Order: sequence, then structure tokens, then C-alpha cells
Amino acid sequence: MAALEIKKLAREDAKMRKSMAELGVIPALVGMVASEEAGRQRLAVNALIELANGNYTNKALMVEAGIFPKLPKNMDVLEEPTRQEFAGLILSLSLLANHTQFPLASPEVLPFLIGILESSSSYETKESCLATLYNLSAVLDNAGPLLSNGVVHTLLRVISVKELSEKALATLGHLVVTLMGKKAMENSSLVPESLIEIMTWEDMPKCQELSAYILMILAHQSSDLRYKMLKSGIVPVILEVALLGSPLAQKRALKLLQWFKDERQTRMGPHSGPQTARIAIGSPENKREAQEGKKMMKNLVRQSLQKNMELIIRRANATSGDSSKFKSLVANTSSKSLPG
Repeated sequence: MAALEIKKLAREDAKMRKSMAELGVIPALVGMVASEEAGRQRLAVNALIELANGNYTNKALMVEAGIFPKLPKNMDVLEEPTRQEFAGLILSLSLLANHTQFPLASPEVLPFLIGILESSSSYETKESCLATLYNLSAVLDNAGPLLSNGVVHTLLRVISVKELSEKALATLGHLVVTLMGKKAMENSSLVPESLIEIMTWEDMPKCQELSAYILMILAHQSSDLRYKMLKSGIVPVILEVALLGSPLAQKRALKLLQWFKDERQTRMGPHSGPQTARIAIGSPENKREAQEGKKMMKNLVRQSLQKNMELIIRRANATSGDSSKFKSLVANTSSKSLPG
């Protein structure tokens, strides 16, 4: 009854939330979270959610009171509404990651979050978990614990669900810039196929942009990944995005196309694209590989254009009455721009 009353009062205004925390109710509520009685547990979580609303100090007090070690160890006994409430509370607390070094990536919270994300039947609950992982991944120091708990594998499975894909891709975008994160994605059996598939989602431009960004990071200085991407059919996909995607997606797709076109070039700037092992300029091996690479890319692009141009033109005409931009993009990405 006391927890229920605290919940009601805390919902009134910010001043009431501050006053109640000063009275010392937070440690008592945190202790109730570990209760085996479902009703007491849910009331405590709901009261804490209200107390945390817009109040940084109250969030910090909950972490100091040991909220994470109190999280249930067996999620199978939790009903879906309770899972959703726990996910909402942890999401609220994860906002601390932007301001301080609280142990949000503690041994308890990540397994709990991932367990809920993988087992919940509610999109709302899953979205709360993904938003929490996104907040945590924005802090570089949290990358190690996130990766050691298998977050990359979980996220790569989630990105195929359109309702959840954007936040999962954004989190992967934070992690791929770290050495461990990039390595985890390179070693996944879901890469690059799952990311290439997302590039075909014309109705979700933000997902296309994020997927293209991750593919750019993975392709950079990794000949093995570039080869896997070619085998997975990336060229016709990024060609279409370069023609019909959002401005940012077009820019990233054109960069990828340029990298594949220049695959066999050995002298490139430090940030201009993939860099392979260097061979002496003018050597027979260098010339032969350069010619083979150019020939391969010309054939790939020509085949892609022949196969997809009619479809692309129809889509372009259907989505835009401005044909000048389309013709310009075609000219810039056609096989004529490839070296002879």
C-alpha cells in the first residue's frame, strides 16, 4: 500500500519526486524489487519509474542503492507486463550513461536486458531494451562489456525485423567503430548478407543509411569482407541505392561503388577507401591484377545495369518527376566511368 501511494504521489510533479527521495523511500523500494511476490515487485518497479521520471538525482540514488543486483535471475517467471516495466525502468536509468560512470554495463544488467530482448513477445518491451543498449553503446568504455555479453550477435538477428531494425542498426554503428566490435561483425555468419538485404528496403531510408555506414566500416581495409560482399551480390544493390536512395544513402553507396571499382589500385589516400598489400608499381603482377580487377568490375557493373535498369527507371519515374537528377546519377555510376 505504501508503494502504491508513493507511485501516485510521485506522478504529481517534479517537486514531489524530489521530496519523496529526500525522505529515503528509494532504498526501501529497491529492496522490494527483489521480492518473490509478483505484486510487491511490480508496485516497487512502477514507483521507481515514477520517481526516476526527469530526475537525475533519483536515478543516481537507485543505482547507488543497488538496483542492478536486485534484478530477477529467472526471467521465465516474469509475466510480459512485468518484463515491460523492468525494461522501462532500466531504459530510464541508462540515461545516466551520458553523464557519469555509473556501472550500467554491470554483470547483472546486460544478461537481463538481452534475455528480455530475446524472449519477450512485445515489440514495446523489445524497443525499450534496444533503446537502453543504444544509450550504453554511445559511451565507448561500455563497448567491452557489451561485446563480451554477445550483444553484436543478438543485434544482428534483430535487424531483420523492420519494426526494430533502426535502433539495432544504430547501436551496431556505435560498436563497429571499435576494433572488437568490427571483429565480432566480421566473424558473424550473418554478415554481410543481412546488411545487404536491408539496403533493399526502399521504404526505410534511415535503415539503408545505417546499413551502408556499417558496410563502409567493414569494407575498409578488409579484402576478405569485400570479397564476401561481392559474392553476396552487393554491387547491384548499392547501385540501385546510389540511384534511388536518400541523399545520404546515395553518398555512401557511391563511395562503396568507388571502392569496389578501385579494388586493385594500390596507391590510395589514408581515408579514401580500402587499402590492400602494396606491390611494386609497374611489376607484371601488379599490372595483371589491375587489369583483371578492372575487367571484373566493368563486367559486374554492366551486368547489374542491364539486369536492373528497366526496374530502376520504372521506380524512379514512379517516385520522382525530376528525371534530370536520375540521368545525372546514371551517368556518374555507369560503366562508362570505369577505366578502360
